[in-house]
Amino acid sequence: MARARPAMTDPFSPSLVLVPVDGSEESLQAVEYATTIADEYDASVHALYVVSEEVSRAIDSGAVDDASVAADTEAFLEAVTELAADAGVSLSTSMAYGFSTRQLSRHPGSVVLDTAEELGVDFVVVPREPVSGDPDEVLAKAAEYVLLYASQPVLSV
Repeated sequence: MARARPAMTDPFSPSLVLVPVDGSEESLQAVEYATTIADEYDASVHALYVVSEEVSRAIDSGAVDDASVAADTEAFLEAVTELAADAGVSLSTSMAYGFSTRQLSRHPGSVVLDTAEELGVDFVVVPREPVSGDPDEVLAKAAEYVLLYASQPVLSV
């Protein structure tokens, strides 16, 4: 008589997926992956907008109005919200400075990992370095760091 095998449960079952974004096309692509994963596992997505070093310094020095940065960020996050809505996935958002002139240890990668820990994230989808090499794409600087130090599973896209 053959033994019945117990049903296999999926060891990977995220409830919250973190996707850092920076306003780039690559980060929008990462949102598409994050929402697909979230939809598959009935999870939620949290999009973290990471402000670049250049913008952080400009805000600190008063060269850029933080209201205009907030408006640009909000416009980008609307596109992220539309992607999540199209996928039927619950979305939350936040914004963080990826760099600080006062705190040397603040790095885009550490900001992503700190947010992941604070929110209890189960999975991270991070855009990898774009082919363009555009220095304004802040998450390119975070991808390797997140891949090396994350305690959660990470998908680099």
